[in-house]
This record gives sequence, structure tokens and C-alpha cells, in this order.
Amino acid sequence: MAVDTKTLLQLRKITGAGINDCHEALEQSNNDIEKAIEFLRKKGTLKAAKKADRETKEGVIEIEISKDNKSGSIIAIHCESDFVAKNNDFIQFVKNLAHHALSGNVQEEFNGKKEGLILKIGENITLGASETLKGEYVEGYIHANKKVGVLVSFNEKIENELAHNVAIHIAAFNPSYTDKKNVPKEVIGKELEIYREQLKNEKKPEAIIEKIAQGKLQKFFEENCLLLQPFVKDDKKTVREYLDGHSAGRKIEILSFIRYKI
Repeated sequence: MAVDTKTLLQLRKITGAGINDCHEALEQSNNDIEKAIEFLRKKGTLKAAKKADRETKEGVIEIEISKDNKSGSIIAIHCESDFVAKNNDFIQFVKNLAHHALSGNVQEEFNGKKEGLILKIGENITLGASETLKGEYVEGYIHANKKVGVLVSFNEKIENELAHNVAIHIAAFNPSYTDKKNVPKEVIGKELEIYREQLKNEKKPEAIIEKIAQGKLQKFFEENCLLLQPFVKDDKKTVREYLDGHSAGRKIEILSFIRYKI
């Protein structure tokens, strides 16, 4: 079938693969971007699938943690320009919404207050996302430019510095899962399928393909699972080892985390 030019350019932007490889991938996948990426990975043209960053508007992220550290809110509000993203009225508006999110309806609050702010700053604003997180201890982190924000919850009350350092790590390393037990079976199956196909295309002996594929899967876990990643402040230990080293015999568990980026 004919390859759609717009889709071809989009695939090149996502993958960085050559024009001929992208053309072949789209022919084989009937112009389906996701299937084309998978085709390129299996062929070995692409070592790791990269999804295109969604077109992001300007804006800021804000968090609010309850006084008892048992709940937290995170919110992203978009605007049209970086100039407005640094505007004090806009920043305060987002902070107020994050505070309201701990106990109220954010969408309702946003809808009720946005018109006044729009008239004041002269730009349109939208509610990008908002979530709350609960646990025995919740901590957060906001990057200095307010473009990256994190909430993370734990199974028990822990030292604030310990929790804060984990939040900083999440902001920096952007894990997809907490631990390998949280990786869906279909994701594991798809990764193994791709690794095996790559190895076959590389003419690796059948006898060692499975062993190498399992090794690649372990590497996938180490790169994408929070507890298995090298800790941001000491890459000689994993996040799990960092927590265990400060647990005084307790079993500190990360219940969940949220990471926003603008």
C-alpha cells in the first residue's frame, strides 16, 4: 500500500531511522506507527523504541503535601508562553489549585477562577492534569523550573530526607514501574519477542538466543524499574539498596509514584 508522507515524516522524527527503513516499516505495518516502530526494532534498525514527545505547551507543575504527610496532590497547568509561566499571579494560581486538590474538586475550582486570571494575564490557560496520592508517608519534589514534579508514597513513616531523595531520583530517571513484579506480562512478552527477533536477524546461534534475550530483559528491568535503577546520588547502589541501607531493619516499600513533566 502507499505510504503516507506525513506518517513517514512522523516516524522519522520519533525513531531517527533512515528514510528507506521508515518507508519499509510503514509498508509492512499499513501505516501504523506503533507497528512500524516494532518492525524497526525487530529488524535491528532501532535498538530501543522511543515514543515521540507529545507537543507540550508552556506552564508549571505544583505539588502540595498534607501536614501529616499522608497525602499529596500534584497539578499541571498550561499556558501559552514561558513569560506567563514565570508570572507570579499564574504561579500563585497553580499553588492555590494544588492546595485545593487535597480536599476539593480541582476541575470545578479551576473553571470558577480561570476567567479572571485569563483577563489579567492575557493568555489562555488549561488544566493539564491533576492527581492525589495517599500512603503512610507521601513526599514530593518540584524541579527549579517547575517543569518536572513528583509525588511518591511509602508504606510507613520514614525520614523526610530519605523520601525526598527518592522523589529527586524519580524526577531524574523517570522510571516506568516500581519493581519488575509490576511490569505487565504482555510488556515482558513483547520485549522478549523483539529481542529474539533482533538476535535472529543478527544470525546468533539458536542455542544462545534465549540466554541473551533474558539478559536483555534483565537490562530492561534495571533501566525501567525504580527499585532496580542506580540511585541518582550514588550509582554504586540501587534505589532498593539505598532504602535498605537506611531502614534500620524495616522493610520500606514504595507504594506508588506520579511524575509529571511539561
